Amino acid sequence: MAFYNRPVNSFGTQFDGNPLVLQIQEKARALGFSQIGVAGVDLSSAEPGLLQWLAAGFHGDMEYMQRHGLSRARPATLVPGTVSVITARMNYLPSATPPDWQAVEWQRLGRVSHSSVSIYARGRDYHKVLRARLQQLAAFLEGLVGPLGYRVFTDSAPVLEAELAARSGQGWRGKHTLVLDRSAGSMFFLGEIYVDLALPVSSPVSAHCGRCEACIAVCPTQAIVAPGRVDARRCISYLTIEHTGPIPLALRPALGNRVYGCDDCQLVCPWNKYAQTASLPDFDVRAALVDQPLALWLDWTEAIFLQRTEGSPVRRIGHLRWLRNVAVAAGNALRQPGALSAAERATLVAALQRRLDHIDPLVQEHVQWALAQ
Repeated sequence: MAFYNRPVNSFGTQFDGNPLVLQIQEKARALGFSQIGVAGVDLSSAEPGLLQWLAAGFHGDMEYMQRHGLSRARPATLVPGTVSVITARMNYLPSATPPDWQAVEWQRLGRVSHSSVSIYARGRDYHKVLRARLQQLAAFLEGLVGPLGYRVFTDSAPVLEAELAARSGQGWRGKHTLVLDRSAGSMFFLGEIYVDLALPVSSPVSAHCGRCEACIAVCPTQAIVAPGRVDARRCISYLTIEHTGPIPLALRPALGNRVYGCDDCQLVCPWNKYAQTASLPDFDVRAALVDQPLALWLDWTEAIFLQRTEGSPVRRIGHLRWLRNVAVAAGNALRQPGALSAAERATLVAALQRRLDHIDPLVQEHVQWALAQ
């Protein structure tokens, strides 16, 4: 880490930046973060790419992306007084993850009668975990320097998280747009603390994707339209989580048994053989959210859904979109000859038929589609 100036906060306090950053890093590790960096607030070079992405409509139904516009690339506009951004990284692979976890996940995707939920969503909601610990880290910093203006974020506001992470040495942007690190892959969450404190910025790292385009090739819906450019409207994570309407007919078969999110571009990435497990138990797998029969999930009432997803990021899609997604996965299982035993097929069809008279037309339509496969 290079130190360019003597830090000064908005209250005029001065102090030596080197030991301060080291203290922040030490506290961050104690809180479960794997790495800390510091970025400046001038993200003007990222603005043209953001505007082009929005103009192409790649944000889909996420109208808030358009509404917030360039505030994402202007930290001092979002939080007046911000002069530095502390970036944080937290590993999320569950502690019991086996060494061959990528192969295990591919096998899960091939077991079409059962569900697949993205790895990051199988434990506690990362928003809750990171936000609480970022607040503790900011409070710790304030205890060191005195009155501090700050605000914490984790995927919760118009923030260019991956851009800030890359600029602060957390890794480089892979061709799938995620941040990659040579010693940790991409299986980590990002968070930020905007501060009114001039901290020495971290040095970025060079990219190491080379000619590899495995993530582009493996994407089931060809959502990575060019290196570093994702059309969210085709991304399975967007379709199963952010998208509120019907799943486009042409894309439904590509969802396979993915009910919440998609990990394919990370599963195929060679750097993820170095992915690290989480130091916190919060991200340990909840049994109800992995390897469950699709028929079982179709029978979840809203009360059961809310109970099983309490404190989980899965809850944010609500029961209706949950049933929509499970119905698509069920249809994809039924359309594969020989993929199901006679008993599995009968059980799945019966579960779908029990949802045919659902009060919501979104659920009805997807159930009808599934039964027609």
